[in-house]
Amino acid sequence: MAKDTGEDSGNSNRSAEEAALSARLQRLGERLADQKGTSRQVEAGSSSKSDPSALARGFRLSTELVAGVLVGAFIGWALDKWLGSSPWGMIVFLLLGFAAGVVNVMRAAGVSSPPGSRQ
Repeated sequence: MAKDTGEDSGNSNRSAEEAALSARLQRLGERLADQKGTSRQVEAGSSSKSDPSALARGFRLSTELVAGVLVGAFIGWALDKWLGSSPWGMIVFLLLGFAAGVVNVMRAAGVSSPPGSRQ
């Protein structure tokens, strides 16, 4: 009979430990579900609506770059026609237009300061 009571106390300890572990696991699952629900709500809120100001800023930055390249290409083409220096004016001013476009994009994005201002 002593053997029976020892096994019963071992089983009761084991079942108590299993019950505690099960309760902890359930609480963990609930906390994870709450966290996933919160993160999904944040993701759904940000992806369902596009920010018009961010879209406008993206168009502005891309327009700054494209305009710089096109203006440089046009000036180079016009100088080539006027001076007869076939590809060289176009090449030089296309590169200068690209550099000017990159500088304008950096200024518009706030990476660098406008000319004449001191930091």
